[in-house]
Order: sequence, then structure tokens, then C-alpha cells
Amino acid sequence: MNISNVLVFPCGTECGLEIHKALQYEKYVQLFGASSEANNAGAFVFENYIKTTIPYVSHPDFITQFNDLCIRHSIDYVFPAHDSAALYLSEHQETLKAEVVTSSYSTNFICRSKLRTYEHLAKTVSVPLLYTPSALRKSMLPLFLKPDIGQGSQGTAIARDLESIKHHLRQDPGILIMEYLPGKEYTIDCFTDRHGNVRFVGGRERRRIKSGIAVNSIRIKDERFNEWAEKINSTLPFRGGWFFQVKEKSSGQFVLMEAAPRMAGTSALTRNRGVNLPLLSLYDAMNMEVSILENDVENEIDRTFVNRFRLATEFETVYCDFDDCLVVRGKVNTDLLCFLYQCINEGKKIVLLTRHADNINNSLAHYRLSELFDQIIHIQDGTPKSEYIEKSRSIFIDDSHRERVDAAQKGISVYSPCTIYN
Repeated sequence: MNISNVLVFPCGTECGLEIHKALQYEKYVQLFGASSEANNAGAFVFENYIKTTIPYVSHPDFITQFNDLCIRHSIDYVFPAHDSAALYLSEHQETLKAEVVTSSYSTNFICRSKLRTYEHLAKTVSVPLLYTPSALRKSMLPLFLKPDIGQGSQGTAIARDLESIKHHLRQDPGILIMEYLPGKEYTIDCFTDRHGNVRFVGGRERRRIKSGIAVNSIRIKDERFNEWAEKINSTLPFRGGWFFQVKEKSSGQFVLMEAAPRMAGTSALTRNRGVNLPLLSLYDAMNMEVSILENDVENEIDRTFVNRFRLATEFETVYCDFDDCLVVRGKVNTDLLCFLYQCINEGKKIVLLTRHADNINNSLAHYRLSELFDQIIHIQDGTPKSEYIEKSRSIFIDDSHRERVDAAQKGISVYSPCTIYN
């Protein structure tokens, strides 16, 4: 099997970052990232990040510049990581120099509008009750307001009085006014192969939500998820990874909130059980037959902000302390170890600089760290550590403030262990 060059665009979205996590270590995938936003998270995580900023899909030169990028980097497949990108790329597939991994244009077109989605699926599954402004009464309150075209919870609101609805209509005359659903909310991750068969359905409860993203979610089994996936897919045909969201009425009845022909950001919960939706989608796009092996375990995901740093410091050598730095309270500092291995991957020299009281080689062997360092400097007197550091193109990591101050005064770039943690 040949290696395929795969582009994620735009790569800095939650969907794009999840595709990166799912594909970054696949041996037959060379992953690339690009975006229309110069400042985006993808620039920090994609090893092959294309710095050329691509115009937005609405720009008249988008296809020309996008094709130039695909030709220049020999891109074979493109994963759209935003609903608007998926819609545009699927519409112009015939003119693109790479194959788009998504559902058909007609499916993307319907899913990009909540109103079109509800109208298309109204006879298939339960959809929300919609109201016109002229038909509103106080007795209907509270109501839920949602943009027809949007993602996440952007622009949504719970209206508890009629004036609030008028206010939102002035801002967005096309906003949907729908019944308020007080129950639990679920996302159902799905995979449909190129033959139109729904091969995987996995539900999860959206227990804590921030900015429209489920930041805490647990696996939920419910036969209705499978029934709904089959019904939706039969009326609105998908290909590859996709998802739909439902919410409960007070009676427990499901009501459709949306469907989308892409991976959801929190589908990482599904990946954690062994179902890699981006990889399945890619293999299906290659017209390969796939098999799915899911670990039948209950699992939970909790998501928080992750810090990534880009330093202007250029260095070739890392000097690192041992006690209370690489090993803390009898355990290896895995965050620092991860950083050291990142440096090894980049060809940097790693030097252990320590005052360890015991036999350092025995201690390294105890923690299975014996092969980590290019050089070990074991100081057994009061000589400052800075005396052993090559000042040019080096950094020094130590928990001791005194040692760091001394080294900094001699022109050495110094860091405490906490500066490494993400």
C-alpha cells in the first residue's frame, strides 16, 4: 500500500484537530494541515503545516490557489474540517486536484441548513416544532432560538419572553424559533461505507457543554440510536464519518437537533474504543473494504484547554536536572519526558546534569531511563551547575530557583519544569 498525502482543511477547528489525532501516527498517511486563518491551532500541532494562507471558500480565487497547493504538495485526499468547507469542496469536486473525503454535495447542502434538514427528515424522524413570529404567544414560552446556518451553540439562546425573541430577530431575521427541549442531549457518531451501509453507530451523552462543544461525555447504549441512524441514512445518504444530535422532550422522546457529514470533535470518545472514524473514512474513499473492531467498554471523556508553546529560542542541547525535576515524588515526570523525546526526535542533544545523592546509574535503571541521555554529568561538590553548561544554543531545566538564577546571570536560557507542562 502506497503512502497517501492527506490534507486537513481548515486544520485548526475542533474537527480538524481530532482528524490530526486520529491519523498522525498512521504509517500509510502523510498528514498536512492548511487554513484560511493565519492564526490557528493547527499551526501548532501539524508537523507538515502549510504556512501559505488559503483564501476563504467564498473568495473567487479559492479553487485556483487551493489546487496550486494540492499540486505543490502532491495531495491525494482532503478532509474538510468545517461545514462550509465540506459544502464548497463537495460542490466543486470535479475541478479539484485531490479527492474530498465527505458525503455528496446534496447531503452537504441539506445538512448545512437546519431548516432544510428538518424539512427533509420530517417524515423520517421527529424534528422540532417551529414557530413563525406572528404565531407566538406567551403560553408557548420558553422557546429556543437557533441560527439556520451555524455550528456549535453560536447564536443560540433560550427565550423566556417575547421581547427577547424580537431582539434576536432584529439581529438575525432568519433565526429559527423552535420548541424548547429540556431533556438530555446526545451525539451519535456514525460511519457509512461507500455501499450505503451504516457500519457503526455509537451514542454519547453531552453532559457538559461549552461553546457548543461537549467537553464531558460518556458512552450511552440505546437501540433508538441505531434505528435513527438507519432511518436518517436511508433518506439522507451519507458516506464516511458523520453524526447526528438529538435532544429529549420531557417525555423522553428524541427530537433531532442536527446532522452533519463530518466527524465531531468529541468523537475522540469513539476513537478511544478503537473506532477510528477518519481512518475508516479515508480507507472507504480509497474504495477499500473495512472491518470495525470496537472495544465494548464504558468510557468517559473530559476535555479542557491544552496549552502549546512556540519559543523563539534556538537550541541544540538540553541540560536537565534529575531530582524533583525529571523524577518527582518517586514518579517519572511524563510531561517533561515527552518534551525530552520531542527534542530527541529533532536531533537535539540531551544531557543529565544532577547532584543526585545516590548512584545515578542505578537510579536511572530503576526508573527505566538509562538510555535517555547523550551525556551524564554527576556533580558531587558545590560547583554551580552553570559551570558545566555550554552557553551557546543550550537550555537548562531545573527545579532549583537558585541554580536557574545563577545560570541566567551567565546568559543561559533557563526553565523550571512547570514551563514545560502543557
